[in-house]
Amino acid sequence: VQMVESGGGLVQPGGSLRLSCVASGFIFSNYGMKWVRQAPGKGFEWVSLINTAGDITDYSDSVKGRFTISRDNAKNTLYLQMNSLKPEDTALYYCTTGGAWGRGTQVTVSA
Repeated sequence: VQMVESGGGLVQPGGSLRLSCVASGFIFSNYGMKWVRQAPGKGFEWVSLINTAGDITDYSDSVKGRFTISRDNAKNTLYLQMNSLKPEDTALYYCTTGGAWGRGTQVTVSA
């Protein structure tokens, strides 16, 4: 099982980023997926989830209305579109399912 996140970077407040997570080693379309983040010096925070078909999603209150989760089962890829980014969104972002995690991609929101 492998999941590789990408798309992070440095962005100004109000900016946008699109994270991707490419999965391999398991039947991606059979699993619901989540994005989780960890800010510097803090614990893990659940961000968003999506069901296998991609038609049911949920978000934490801190990102609702700004982030959009989606998936492409044909490409074994999970996405997180992040708009109106705030400094408090700065964190290492992970995709995860069950007990499997990627290594994360860093998002830094700073002027």
